Amino acid sequence: MPMAEPQQSFDIVIVGAGHGGAQAAIALRQRGFAGSVAMIGDEPDLPYERPPLSKDYLAGERPVERLLIRQPHFWEERSVTLLLGRQVVAVAADKHVLTLADGGMVSYGQLIWATGGAPRRLACDGGDLSGMHTIRARADVDRLMRELREAHRVVVIGGGYIGLEAAAVLSKTGRDVTVIEAQDRVLARVAGEPLSRFYEAEHRARGVDLRLGSTVACTEGYEGRVTGVRLGDGSVVAADIVIVGIGIVPAVEPLIAAGAVGGNGVAVDDHCHTSLPNVFAIGDCALHVNAFADGAAIRLESVQNANDMAGTVARAITGAPEPYRAVPWFWSNQYDLKLQTVGLSAGHDAAVLRGDPAQRSFSLIYLRAGKVIAIDCVNAVKDYVAGRALVERGIVATAAQLADTAIPLKTLSA
Repeated sequence: MPMAEPQQSFDIVIVGAGHGGAQAAIALRQRGFAGSVAMIGDEPDLPYERPPLSKDYLAGERPVERLLIRQPHFWEERSVTLLLGRQVVAVAADKHVLTLADGGMVSYGQLIWATGGAPRRLACDGGDLSGMHTIRARADVDRLMRELREAHRVVVIGGGYIGLEAAAVLSKTGRDVTVIEAQDRVLARVAGEPLSRFYEAEHRARGVDLRLGSTVACTEGYEGRVTGVRLGDGSVVAADIVIVGIGIVPAVEPLIAAGAVGGNGVAVDDHCHTSLPNVFAIGDCALHVNAFADGAAIRLESVQNANDMAGTVARAITGAPEPYRAVPWFWSNQYDLKLQTVGLSAGHDAAVLRGDPAQRSFSLIYLRAGKVIAIDCVNAVKDYVAGRALVERGIVATAAQLADTAIPLKTLSA
């Protein structure tokens, strides 16, 4: 019988080799942590950027090498051990030991859980047909691009950032693209109606068929391959390929099984500690009370959140703790439109349009009880920069002030 691999041991083990995991390792070394550090990732790739996957990587405009967060020598020079292509399936919190899918075991002094999540699957028949795709990992997009060579009719399920970004890329290639969204507008979870209607018009002007308020009954196929999507009203949209972009399921099962408090993610305090001893969680999977969400417990699916939480953990571990209180920000590139968002608009009671959408450069500013809580900026970088200060400081302003483009937003935070 082959000998079992000896158990490896590290002072800090980071589970997840995405933005959060990579930044945690970087921040620890930057802050002078000299102990042993290992990063476990379930993909074989070195840590790489995910946002370009649905944008310029899918478009073939960015090569693999330019996705890497750091070059290979960086990790070697900083003595960060990379255990790639390996998956953690169990956590023994009392023993500080991880069990891997291949049977290996790794012990830790402190654990940083940065696993993000897995794409949410369709809860209907046909979800396992060939030609069904998600966009979460590089391998997902590589597989999609191979099949696109023979595909002309693309159906995108989900009108959020991922779905619309993919639709924008693929519509530019001349393919027939249909977007199916269950809500009555795109970006319904993250943006106000004026912004949704603007993006709907932009996509339709480029030939994208938007089906709003449409549910998916099932996907249909022939000889194991998808041929169409049947909607709730009985109609069928023909498809050579289907892309599903309906959110993620946080990858926290091993932590929850080990006794960590959580549900929709794993719960963390303001230093990113979980309820398990010596275990932190960061990024998409971390359920935290957020000051910019009016004190609600939320998960933030963004690079910014992953990186900022990584810094919070690094400071806690190296003896200079500071509570996490970063202003959320996001971005989306579709066609020649750059959307930049700062803050969280959920719970707003007023929205102020600044600028003219017809000029394809404008902002939508969200208020709650007169206080600026978020701003969406389309091709309006100055508004975004100034708006960040308004959100961070919770500035109170009138709708007239905010709508008047003759008044620079930066003057309102002075």
